[in-house]
Order: sequence, then structure tokens, then C-alpha cells
Amino acid sequence: MRILHTKLNQIYFLLDCRYVSPSEACWRIFAYSIHGRKPAAERLFFHLEGENSVYYKDSEQIGNVLLKASVTESMFTSWFVANNEYEDAKLLTYGQFVSKFVYVKKTRCWRPRKRGYTIGRLIWVPPTIGELYYMRMLLIVKKGPTSYDDLKTVEGVKHKTFREACFAMRFLQNDKEFIEEIKEAYNWGSGIFLRKLFVTMLLSASMNRPDHVWRNTWIYLSDGILYKQRTL
Repeated sequence: MRILHTKLNQIYFLLDCRYVSPSEACWRIFAYSIHGRKPAAERLFFHLEGENSVYYKDSEQIGNVLLKASVTESMFTSWFVANNEYEDAKLLTYGQFVSKFVYVKKTRCWRPRKRGYTIGRLIWVPPTIGELYYMRMLLIVKKGPTSYDDLKTVEGVKHKTFREACFAMRFLQNDKEFIEEIKEAYNWGSGIFLRKLFVTMLLSASMNRPDHVWRNTWIYLSDGILYKQRTL
């Protein structure tokens, strides 16, 4: 058993071994820093109106949970307040904001940065999420908004949704290629095929405005339905 144990130790030593160069050995002897990250990167969270995350324990009463400041205030909503209070904040996007301001969690507010430098990184959102994805597109370029409505406003016009605001900013295409594809397929495909094609487009989440595509192609997509109903 002792011989077997020795052999196992040799295997572990072989697996765990690594080469330390003379320069690295000297660097460690003098206790210099081995790793570093400069400048620091901070993840910036955002949410739709009234949909911020609230953390609580199972033993807490719902009435006490609703009285917490985190229910009505967050890092993102405090950014709106800071844009209204500081003139310099109006010149920065949400991602650039942490380079000049620091978020104080205790007081839930942003304060001007006195030292250091930080890079902001907005969290990634997939296109299938919907409005949150379009809001992220606006946050990349919009500077100094003071509210959700202000974020939706483009050239003095307030839009109903963030997606419509993205269209006004020309971030999204007008889905013309999908409309032309359905019209072209109408020349050789049946109505059932066209409807299946439209469903496939919906499931792929590749269209920016499905309702716009429907309004321009419904007469082709409804081909054969009236005949089938008359037959029934």
C-alpha cells in the first residue's frame, strides 16, 4: 500500500507541476502585483418602468417589502434623477456615466467621481426580449434623459414604445425584404404555404414590425380562406 501511495503522489505531482521562469520567480520574491485590471469595468443594469428587481427573504411580510426603497428606486432610475440635477450628466450616455459619476448604494444616488476611472458596460439583452432590447439600443446613444418618456422622445416627438423610437432613430429596417418575399412567393405558392411562411418569420423573431408586414401582405396571406369557408 505504501508503494501504491507513492506512485499516486508522483502522478499528482506530475499533473500539478508547472514551470516558473526566473523572471516570474523574482517578481514573486519582491511581492510585485501579478494581476491587474485597469481601468475597471462596471456592469450597468436597466429595466422597464415598474419592472425593477426586488430582493427579499421568505420570512418577510409583503407589506414591509413594498416599503423598501428598492421597490421604487434603482441604479437606473437614479440615473434619471442625476441627469436632472447635474449639467455635466446631460452630456453622457448611460455607459459613459460611470466615468464621471459613482453610484452610492447606501443613499441610492449618483455622485460626481472624485478619483479613479471606470468603464461602463450595459448588460446584454437578446432581441427576443422585446421592449427591453430596444431600450438598450437607445441607451447606447441617448444622452441625459430624465425619464422613460424622455428616452422615447426623438426630435421632439414622444413615441409610444421604445421600438417605435428606434425606428425614428433609423436603427431598424422597415421589413421591406419580408414583404417582397411574401409577394414573390404568392406567384407560385398556395395560400397555405404563404401562411406557413409568415408563421416561420414570426417564430424566427427576425421581423422588426410584424404588424407592418401583416398590413401590407394580409390580402396575399388570406388567399384561399374564403373558398374554403364556402366549401364548408
